[in-house]
Amino acid sequence: MYLLMIQRIQELARKGYICITLHARHEMDHDRVSTDELLGVLQSPSSEIIEDYPNDPRGHSHLLLGWLTVEDPLHICCAIHEEELIIITVYRPDQAIWQSDWRKRK
Repeated sequence: MYLLMIQRIQELARKGYICITLHARHEMDHDRVSTDELLGVLQSPSSEIIEDYPNDPRGHSHLLLGWLTVEDPLHICCAIHEEELIIITVYRPDQAIWQSDWRKRK
């Protein structure tokens, strides 16, 4: 469903056309996610868009599910602005909020 969008996200990440917001950087530090790990998840063919926010006041954004390891999920909220991928937030999803597949909220 979101194949073209995920391909565009991966392309911008691969080219390094990325801006990590201060909020996202704080969340990455809190959850001990490195920039290299973030880029790896963004470029991974297993990453997928699980939520779409067309009415986000910051601009149309998406929530991605990717994997740091086989058992270590990562959520990335991002938006494309002009020719740059804006990373809004990054976090390890909480089991209290997300179903076991990490794709749907409880």
